[in-house]
Amino acid sequence: MNVSEIRAEIDKTKDKTRPKFWSFKVNNQNKGELYLYGIIENYSWWGDELTPKTFQAELDALGDDISELHVYINSDGGDVFAGQTIYSMLKRHKAQVIVHIDGIAASIATVIAMAGDIIHMPRNASMMIHGPWTYISGNAEQLRKRADDLDAAKEGMIAAYQEKTGIDRDVLLPMLAVDTWLTAEKAVELGFADVIDEDKQINACLTDGKCVINGQQMDLIRKYENVPQDLVNANASAEKEKEKANIPPETERPIRSLSLYEKRIKNNNHRRF
Repeated sequence: MNVSEIRAEIDKTKDKTRPKFWSFKVNNQNKGELYLYGIIENYSWWGDELTPKTFQAELDALGDDISELHVYINSDGGDVFAGQTIYSMLKRHKAQVIVHIDGIAASIATVIAMAGDIIHMPRNASMMIHGPWTYISGNAEQLRKRADDLDAAKEGMIAAYQEKTGIDRDVLLPMLAVDTWLTAEKAVELGFADVIDEDKQINACLTDGKCVINGQQMDLIRKYENVPQDLVNANASAEKEKEKANIPPETERPIRSLSLYEKRIKNNNHRRF
């Protein structure tokens, strides 16, 4: 299948309300670019096998002439297996992979970042690593099986982190047991990044705990623990500005039917990271 044929197959089944979370392009200097913005899963359900195929096809379509592939990441995570697939595809690419953290790389997005031969972080960017987790319901046997699946996924993450950083397993495991946030300085110190770039204007928080980082809305404060204080403070400032403007608090949303995405999580006990 070529790229057009794969896209046509996906268009038949995908949730059309959800945009693709990646985009490729080639500039005039034989350098490829990949932008990974948003949740790592929201184009099509990775279990259908079509989305990874179209990602690989678009990656291949960059051509054999590119010597560098620049990957720009601004994501708070998503599907663990989707992320691991992207990581493997990038690792296999013959071009030098140069990763740029455009704000936040959290959860499975950090595993993708580890595919970089060189990883750049602005001084005010952040990474967050932790172990995989999931939504699940079921009997005892199903729960045990899912726990085994999570352990297997974690081993894949550990391998990616260790290959890039060289960190001992005994040091890495406690970091994955909680939501561990890394500044650019700490990331370079530990080997999760290589180059600290100058500050970029990347952080802006909205009300109700949701941040907008380079145009991507992320529910960081309610979703994760140990969120950096600058994000918490920015959110508090936004709340105060809202109060000054006499904007009423957001009312409780009425009960609604589940979206296609939520139904898939509920019905398939889908894995998250």
